Amino acid sequence: MNAPVHFIPPHPEPRTVPPSVLEIITTVLRNPLELWGVPSYTEDHIKTRFLNERTLIVNDPALIKYVLVDNAKNYRMGTIRQLILRPILRDGLLTAEGQTWRRSRKAMAPVFTPRHISGFSRTMLSVTEAFCERYQGNGEVREISHDMTELTYEILAETLFSGDSVGDGGNFADDVEKLLDTMGRVDPLDLLKAPSFVPRIFRLRGKSVLAKFRKMVGDLARERRELMKSDPASVPEDFLTLLLKTEGPDGLTAREIEDNIITIIGAGHETTARALGWTLFCLANAPGERAIVEEEIDAFYARGELPSPENWLDELPKTRAVFEEAMRLYPPAPSINRAAIEDDRFGDVVIEKDLTILIMPWTLHRHRKLWDEPDAFIPSRFWPENRESMHRFQYLPFGAGPRICIGATFALQEAVIALAVLLSRYRFDMAEGAADPWPVQKLTTQPVGGIHMTVTRR
Repeated sequence: MNAPVHFIPPHPEPRTVPPSVLEIITTVLRNPLELWGVPSYTEDHIKTRFLNERTLIVNDPALIKYVLVDNAKNYRMGTIRQLILRPILRDGLLTAEGQTWRRSRKAMAPVFTPRHISGFSRTMLSVTEAFCERYQGNGEVREISHDMTELTYEILAETLFSGDSVGDGGNFADDVEKLLDTMGRVDPLDLLKAPSFVPRIFRLRGKSVLAKFRKMVGDLARERRELMKSDPASVPEDFLTLLLKTEGPDGLTAREIEDNIITIIGAGHETTARALGWTLFCLANAPGERAIVEEEIDAFYARGELPSPENWLDELPKTRAVFEEAMRLYPPAPSINRAAIEDDRFGDVVIEKDLTILIMPWTLHRHRKLWDEPDAFIPSRFWPENRESMHRFQYLPFGAGPRICIGATFALQEAVIALAVLLSRYRFDMAEGAADPWPVQKLTTQPVGGIHMTVTRR
């Protein structure tokens, strides 16, 4: 019997010839995902040097665990990464270090406990159902990545901000795209590790949209503070309120609170939106896999009385699996950067002080030693019965260790609920003549060209 032919989504082919210095610079500026050569997909680790930057590229799950967990205290955030992200997020949870990070993590932890996340599930469901009620699904061509940004924006606004305005949904999607297309790109001065006060010409176009985000967040925080003073009984106990309650000498500053709101709105929301778009794209091109998921969802809805939505993550394992496989192929955060604080060693691997450690989920998730058919879309890898064969540190869509994404479970729950509702009502097919999206690394793995799909009612 012939083996099934699996869909292979678009991706850059590994380089077979090392790039020149000029090629490295131009590729990093255009799309860092196109930089990596065959060794990055086949070797456990590689030591490289570019200009004065010494880098250890790591694909060995055991070494990854050592850096991110076992000896995490010896590894700070990478310099180039911080030069790219801090202008946007400042001291948000994703970029803060030391005491500032510890204060922020402590302040945000109560929002993302299992109890709180379960409590968000009903809101996630009701928002998605309302979104679907007004969705155009009568054969129209939609730009799906834009639509998923709107949907996840609405879920975010209701769950974490209790419906308070954090901008207009449609404009918000456009603003996020503009922000990532300008501020989220690598600048040549970042590669040279120029001080942050030196202007980045490539990012000047993003100043206005970043200022718009900052004003939006400042207004949101100010309005909630006023409500907390004037009518304490009516204040919702949500993410925004919990953050504001930490404000003070021993807690977060007003600026740090705004930084964390920006981080959640921009980075946290954006990753889920992109992963949902890539999931629908992969399913549209893999009708056999789509049929499996639709069958699971149809049987789920056919029960009549549905289980409480906080249980959907466990009740729909194959729906969860397609989302996880899409995140394997198109990791929301395609790189994790650290730098050694002191000399270190792992087995035969010598790690010198200040050596940059680069863990690339993009190459790790497609590594030839770790995955069968690594470039193919095969959701069954993540079916419950197959998970035990996977090393915990060969799959890192949310990172790992002390700095693992605080909203990982929130994102998984949100995605499964959204996919279940969307796929129970609509079918997503590639629009006639539409070009496949091309993955480009900005802050997240973006589908350049958009994902144009015909949406019809099932």
